[in-house]
This record gives sequence, C-alpha cells and structure tokens, in this order.
Amino acid sequence: MTAAAPAVGAGGATRHSWMPVSPCGASCLTEPAPAVALMRRVLRLCAAITVVLGALLLAPLLFVFGRRVRDRMVRAVFAGVLRAFGVRLVVHGGADLRRSPAGRGALVVNNHISWLDIVAVNAVRPMRALAKKEIANWPVLGGLVSRAGSIFLDRERLSTLPATMAELAAALRGGSLVNVTPEGTTWCGLGSGRFTTAAFQAAIDGGVPVRPVALRYRLADGRETPEPAFIGPESLIDSVRRVARLRGLVLEVFVCPEIAPGRAADRRELAALAQSAVDAALGRHRVLAFPALEMAVPGSGLVAQPARTANSGPGSAKSGSGTANSGPGSANSGSGTAKSGAGSVRSGGRVRAR
Repeated sequence: MTAAAPAVGAGGATRHSWMPVSPCGASCLTEPAPAVALMRRVLRLCAAITVVLGALLLAPLLFVFGRRVRDRMVRAVFAGVLRAFGVRLVVHGGADLRRSPAGRGALVVNNHISWLDIVAVNAVRPMRALAKKEIANWPVLGGLVSRAGSIFLDRERLSTLPATMAELAAALRGGSLVNVTPEGTTWCGLGSGRFTTAAFQAAIDGGVPVRPVALRYRLADGRETPEPAFIGPESLIDSVRRVARLRGLVLEVFVCPEIAPGRAADRRELAALAQSAVDAALGRHRVLAFPALEMAVPGSGLVAQPARTANSGPGSAKSGSGTANSGPGSANSGSGTAKSGAGSVRSGGRVRAR
C-alpha cells in the first residue's frame, strides 16, 4: 500500500499517515468567549515571560535544595505560569500523588487538549514528560520542559519508537514519574481520541502503576470551552494569544486512582482501563464506531492504525474525519465495553508491534 502524502497538523507540523489524527480545528471554536481588555492581555504575556525567564535563571540553584523543597519551587513556577495567564487551577484528588515518595515510578497519562496541559500536571506534581521533540523549541515552555528531563519522541521517524519506549521503560523502572498524552495529538476537549498503547507497554515493562489524570477547561459560569485548545494548523503563538484573551478560564484536574501493575492482561487492556477512568472523571461515555485500518510501516516492524472512534460527551455533538460524537443518551459504553473494544477493535491511531 502506498502511504498518502504527509499533511499539516497542529502548529504547522508535518503529519504522516501513521500519526493519530484529530478532526478538531477552527470549526470547534464557534461560541464567543468572554475576553479581557488588550492591556490585560499584554500584561499577562509579559508576566508569563517573566515567570519563565526567572525560572530558567534560577534553575541551577534548584539542585542545592532537597527534593521536597525543589518540588515545591517547581510547582510554584508552573502555578505561576497559570496565574500569569489568568487561569484558575482546581484540583480534585491527588493528595497521594503529591506525597508519593521519590524513587517510586509511575506512568501519568491524561487527555490532551492544550499546551497548558503539561503546565497543569506539573503544578500538581513536577515530573518528566514524554514529548514530541518540537516542544524543546517552543517559546515560554520549551526551556522548562527540557530542563525537567523530558524524553523526546521523534514523530517524523517511526523507526525510533522502540528505542524511545525502551528509554521510557528505563526511566519508569528507575523511579521517575513520567507524563504521557497517549491520544498522540490534541483535541478540542468536547471530543477526544483513543489512547494509543505503546507507552502502556513501557509501564508494564517497567513494572510501575499507571495514574490516569483527566483535564477539563471551563469558563467561570461553568460552561466547558474549547478556547484553550491547541488544534488544527494554528501556530503556538496564536493559541497563546487566545488563552491570554480569555476571561475567567478554569482548568480542572481530576487525579484518578492509580492502576496497579498486573491488573491488566496486556497493554491494550491497560490503555482501556486508563481511558475509562478519564472518561468517568469527565462524565463521558465512549463507543467504537469503526474498525481501524492497519498499514505496515516498511522496515519498522510496526503497524500504524489511524484513529476512527466515536465519543459521547455531556451536551456535545460533533462529527468529522471518521469521528462521531453524540450525547450521553444515545450510546452507552461502560468500562467493560471499553476493555473488550481495546482488545478486539483497534482504533485511536495506535502503533503496535507485529
């Protein structure tokens, strides 16, 4: 089979046929959101840059302090970035994650909506991340993510995936908390993608638990909003400007109970358990709409599976690019359905070994 020509993804990055696909784009940003005045936007951007530059200058001093003091300082930096943009962070649960001892590794997975996701997770508990290599060059966040010991994934070269997953497994086995966004791309938040499975194999190989985390962005009046999403072909600068413009943005973080090693039979079941936990925290149901198409990637020993799923979320309806969403009354799938679906119908842009 001949692979299709690469397309353009979020931030103008090249998107190859094996990469997970999100139908989200400018069409998701239809409802007007409350905005602050131009001067407030400028002040927010200046405040965020000041926080990040200050953190980069002080970074060498962090190693003078013990882990607990260092974690508090890093949390303060990421929380400062959120405050600079006028974002109110609300955390549900997670006290055990914040108190977890050093040297106890875990794979922390969350739904992926915005560049703010990694800021929020680190404001709860500082950790390493599995990130696309382009993030290292991002303004504002790139330096912080790099200095946090991120493991970078070259999505342009699928042949590097096994080595990257081996590095991830070694980091987990060595006691690191590592944050991964297994959807593989950003969604608007009103819809979401399937969790791919490669990182969950690293958790199994490392013998560590999986900690699901659910993220939701809403306005002060309680309405869920896609405005902070980093989606479609827009640049990071465009997304940052839109966030700086928002009034009353609230970022909710739901820290779910961890999934102990050995609870799942394989990585597909483990991914399904984690996604069910995230969906439950957000009050959503999920059903599979179409079987995924498989395409061998020459010379890699891997099979790429394009994302083709259906989601149902509270009060939302959306379709496009082989994805359909419906309200909670139209389709109901519990964790048992998600579990069996992950093993029998492959979807969500998953890349698996043959």
